[in-house]
Amino acid sequence: MGSYDVTALGELLIDFTENGVSGQGNPLFEANPGGAPCNVLAMLSKLGHKTSFIGKVGKDFFGEQLKSAVMEVGIHADSLYMDEEVHTTLALVHTEPDGDRDFSFYRNPGADMMLTESELPAEQLRASKIFHFGTLSMTHEGVRAATRRAVSIAKEAGAVISFDPNLRPPLWKSLEDAKEQVEYGLAHCDVLKISDNEIQWFTGEEDFDAGIEKLRSQYQIPLILLSMGKEGSRAYYKDFRVEVKPFLQEKTIETTGAGDTFGACCLHHVLKYGLDGFDASKLAEMLTFANAAASIITTRKGALRVMPSLEEIEEMIKSIE
Repeated sequence: MGSYDVTALGELLIDFTENGVSGQGNPLFEANPGGAPCNVLAMLSKLGHKTSFIGKVGKDFFGEQLKSAVMEVGIHADSLYMDEEVHTTLALVHTEPDGDRDFSFYRNPGADMMLTESELPAEQLRASKIFHFGTLSMTHEGVRAATRRAVSIAKEAGAVISFDPNLRPPLWKSLEDAKEQVEYGLAHCDVLKISDNEIQWFTGEEDFDAGIEKLRSQYQIPLILLSMGKEGSRAYYKDFRVEVKPFLQEKTIETTGAGDTFGACCLHHVLKYGLDGFDASKLAEMLTFANAAASIITTRKGALRVMPSLEEIEEMIKSIE
C-alpha cells in the first residue's frame, strides 16, 4: 500500500477547448483531460511526489481516455471508478478575446457526481500526508457526503487538509448553496488556495487584505494562498503577508489549469518544509516557484498532460532574476 504524499478527491472530466474552425466554418473542439483535483496531482507527480486520486468517470470513450491520461502522468488510479450508467462529465470552455473563460457543463447527472461514501478507500486516505479537495464534489448530496467523510478520515489520521473552492457558478442550484459548501471547506482546511474573484464574492470585500482578514478571524487557517492572475500572488501565514509578482508571458494562450498548477506548487513546498516550517523567505520562494509554473501552463493548451518540469520552472525563474 505504502503512503501517499497527496491524495485528492473530486471531478475528472473532459474540457472541450476551442481549437480553430473547420473548413466548413464550424468550431473545432479539442477533448482535453481536465478537472482541478487531477490537475493538482499531475503537477505534483511531475515534481516527483506520490499521488493518488479518488473519483468517478463513465464507462465510455471519454472515461477510458481520462483513466489512461491519469495513469500516464503517474497518478495512482485504483480508486478511479467507472460508472456503468452515467456518462463522463463534459465541460465546454469558451475563451473570450481577453483570455477569460466561460464554462458550460454537461453534468445532469455526470459520472463525477456519482461517487459514494462506500467507495472511499479509507486506508489510502489514512496513508496520505495531504488530502486535497474542492467544491465541485460538493454540489450534490451523495458525492458531498463522500467528500465530507473523506475529509474527516484524512483529518483524523493527521493529514494536512488542502482546499480550493474553485467556484463554478453554473453547477450550483444557487450561490447560497455554494457559499454553504465553501464555508465547510474553510472550516476544515489547513491550506486554502483562493482566487481574487472568489475572495471578493465570498467576503463581499473589494480589498483582498480585508477579505482575507475576515476569513482569518472566522476560520483559523494556517496558510492562505491568494492567486491574483496578472497581479501575481500572496501568502498569508502567521504574521507574514508575502506578495510575489507574476511572470507575465507574451505567449499566453489560455489560463486553464493555472490556478491548479499554482496550488500544486505550493503544496510541493508544504511537503518540503512542513506546515510549521515557513518564514518570509520560504514563503517568497514558494510563491516565486508557483507563479513561474503557472505562467508556463498558460502557454499550453489544457493542463493535466502538459505540466511543466522542475527544470522548466527553474529556467523560468532564472530568466527573470
